[in-house]
Amino acid sequence: MVIIAITSASLPAKKRILTVCVRLFLEKGYKRTTLAEIVEKANVSYSSFQNIFRAKDGVLTELVEFMFSNQFAEARSAAEADLPPACIYAVETAIQMTLTELNENLREIYIEAYTQREASDFIFRETAKELYQLFSPYQPELTPHDFYCMEIGSASIMRGYMAHPCDDELTLEKKLRLFLTMTLRAYNVPKNDIEQAIAFVEGLDIRAISEQVMQKLFKTLAMRFEFSLQGIE
Repeated sequence: MVIIAITSASLPAKKRILTVCVRLFLEKGYKRTTLAEIVEKANVSYSSFQNIFRAKDGVLTELVEFMFSNQFAEARSAAEADLPPACIYAVETAIQMTLTELNENLREIYIEAYTQREASDFIFRETAKELYQLFSPYQPELTPHDFYCMEIGSASIMRGYMAHPCDDELTLEKKLRLFLTMTLRAYNVPKNDIEQAIAFVEGLDIRAISEQVMQKLFKTLAMRFEFSLQGIE
C-alpha cells in the first residue's frame, strides 16, 4: 500500500487534479477512484475537471506518457550497455510485466492504459518507434507504420498476461518465456537470438530489478506531481 500526502495546496487546477489522481490511483487503484473524490480533493468543480481532462481516462493518458518515458529509461539503466536488440526488448518488457506482479494498483493502471483508446495509442506509437530501431534490421522491408501495426498485436499479448496474475501453474518465469517467444518470433528474430534473450532475462534477478525500478518510479512521480511518499508496504 502507498501512503501519500500532497505537499502543496496552491497548485494550478490542472496540477492539483493530476496530483490527486496519481495519489489516489496508487493508493486505491484506478477503478476505485471516483470522479467525486477527485474533484473534492482537488478542490475543483466538475465543469473545471471536464474542461481540462474531459474524463478520468484523460488523466490516465497524461500519467501514462510520464510513466512510460521514465520506465523505459530505468529499464535501460538496469540493463547492460551494448546488449543485442532482442535482449534490450526482453529486459524492458520483462520489467514492465514484473511490475504488475509487485503492485496490484500498478497492474490496474497498466491494464487500463493498454485498454483506454487514447492512452493505448500513445503506448503503441512510442513503443513502435523503439521496435523499429531494434528490429528493422531483421525485416528491412517494413516501415515504421508496419511496426506500429505489429505493436497493436504484441501489446495485446502483453495486456493479456498482465491481466492474469501469476500462480503455481503460470509462474512469472513461464509467463516471461511465453511472451518473449511469441513476440520475438513475430519480429522475425532468429531462434538463437530468441533463446539468448530469454536466457539473459532468466539469468537476472528480475524481481529485484523491477522492485528498484518501481521505487524509482514512485519517487519520480512524487517529485513530478508534488506529493510525498510516506511509506510503501
